[in-house]
Amino acid sequence: MNPVMKIATLVLALAFSVTHLIPSPVRAESAEGIQHARELSAAFEAVAGIITPSVVNISAVKKARRIANPNRQVPNDPFFEHFRDFFGEDLFERFSPEGGNNEAQQGLGTGVIIDSAGHVLTNNHVINNADEIKVRLHDKRTLNAKLIGSDPRSDVAVIKIEADNLVPAKLGNSDTLKIGEWVVAAGNPFGLDNTITAGIVSAKGRALMGGSQYEDFIQTDAAINPGNSGGPLVNINGEVVGINTAILSRSGGYMGVGFAIPINMARKVMESLITKGKVVRGWLGIGIQNLTEDLARSFNFAGADGALVGHIEKGGPADKAGIKQGDIIVKVGGDKIEDVNQLRNVVAGIEPGRQVDIDLVRDGRKKTVAVKIGELPASIGAEEQQSESPSESDLGISVETLTSDMARRLKTTATQGVLVTAVRPDSVAAAAGMQSGDIILSINGKGIESAEEFLTAIKESDLEKGVRLVVENRGMERFVFLRSNE
Repeated sequence: MNPVMKIATLVLALAFSVTHLIPSPVRAESAEGIQHARELSAAFEAVAGIITPSVVNISAVKKARRIANPNRQVPNDPFFEHFRDFFGEDLFERFSPEGGNNEAQQGLGTGVIIDSAGHVLTNNHVINNADEIKVRLHDKRTLNAKLIGSDPRSDVAVIKIEADNLVPAKLGNSDTLKIGEWVVAAGNPFGLDNTITAGIVSAKGRALMGGSQYEDFIQTDAAINPGNSGGPLVNINGEVVGINTAILSRSGGYMGVGFAIPINMARKVMESLITKGKVVRGWLGIGIQNLTEDLARSFNFAGADGALVGHIEKGGPADKAGIKQGDIIVKVGGDKIEDVNQLRNVVAGIEPGRQVDIDLVRDGRKKTVAVKIGELPASIGAEEQQSESPSESDLGISVETLTSDMARRLKTTATQGVLVTAVRPDSVAAAAGMQSGDIILSINGKGIESAEEFLTAIKESDLEKGVRLVVENRGMERFVFLRSNE
């Protein structure tokens, strides 16, 4: 080999050696990624170590009192589907009023110890109607638990155990949670003790059922399965930020969507149950509904934020303060109101007897009203009922003049109006939730006294722009906006 070739070969060999001595950027990034993964793993290990001693397994036993009807149908209702996922297909055989069989039935759930006195926070549906509640601790001790109180409206319950060396969990602040933040769900899915799953906060402020429920759910993709119900959702610091409550599932198991009660809401309910034996909530005495663009436009209101007052309880706090049907509430005590769920929760959190300023819009004009908040009566199914949202299509309703005999049969206090006797299935009225038995009290703010007057008012109205009705059913009034596309 000539000298030139020898030098070229030597240079190539040296270059090859140098490239193997200097780490490549790809390898450096890979090492950095592994380090980050190890740090995240260590963080989850720390969270598990913090929360696991505070998590308990709850066994709620109900003694059957009668033989179940084998032909009984499970209600086809989202509420029952909502909780079926936590107990399995035999939920109704265990806890339904008709009983399951002549043997004691048992449901499994989770709870979290919140103080050294032995109070345990869980879901109402975990212990509802149970004759006996047993708790198994992290160290395998099994204890009898006493029910301190429960609140079906928020699905929160508090039980108590007597034991030494308890490890209470630290409660965090759910208001500071951010979408995308890491969270860990702890519990006993399918009876498997001390299970930890991780995910993120997918959304906040979710409402699933409405009506008499107080909801402000945290949505998470941390795996939640039957048996997790009542267990803690914790942040990366090991602080409880929620109580796992529900899943949306077609299979009965985890499908990536779970819900937890924010700990700030659960804590208020818990403290009220422990100190007062009941939950005290603020009350306005109104029926409310969400705004649609059509309804808002009919009130000369820009946007769809706020809550529309459809019904006023006579003698209630709102009535005494001068709030009227058709008012749109946009602020309560400085808190901006976006929808009925938010208004319901804000009012519920105000101490009864306190006076607050409520900002509203009436006839297109802003107004502030001072209201002395009342206490939600135990007999009322909901502080504020949300009415069905209206839709658009053909009208399709038949009416008769309301008579005193009709009013007596319908148990209404209305003295004038028209009774809806039929609703065409494919009509805008049907889509808006109107039904036979509804009483139409007014059209576009004008009272209606007879079927003839109603038909005249409809004929004179521009149905392409729509009409706004006040409709009563079972004593509750609401607004309905109907518009024809024809």
